[in-house]
Amino acid sequence: MVPIETTCSLESFRKFIIVSTCRSFIPESYFRDFEVFPEREEGPGAIYIEAADKVTLKKIREMTFVNAKEILGIIYSSKSGNTQLKWRQTRRRSGKVHGTASPNALVNMVEAGVLTQEWVDQYIASTKGAAPEGQENAAPQA
Repeated sequence: MVPIETTCSLESFRKFIIVSTCRSFIPESYFRDFEVFPEREEGPGAIYIEAADKVTLKKIREMTFVNAKEILGIIYSSKSGNTQLKWRQTRRRSGKVHGTASPNALVNMVEAGVLTQEWVDQYIASTKGAAPEGQENAAPQA
């Protein structure tokens, strides 16, 4: 898993959540509305929107779509448990993302504009030549 600590807009993080969870079935009007966010019940894959004002719109499959204003924070975890991210508001519609992400989540974060491709390329370059976790003292395989 890749440690993440970056800043991004609320809209970029919203798009990341949609791309990662419900892009194939979110109504187009919800996708275009910057105040509509998907939420999912607690447990594996929980998504929670912390907002000053939140109204439930519709439940589709396992997702509940909410209209939320004045977002303070978002907690996102993937169903696999490999991605755990939190977005915290720092200024109006900007915030800080921190947590860990899977390789698949990295792809979705680049697509949504949370991370840049250059960031991912630099991360990969910085890990080349480094021993995999737990393999520091392992003997080379023949």
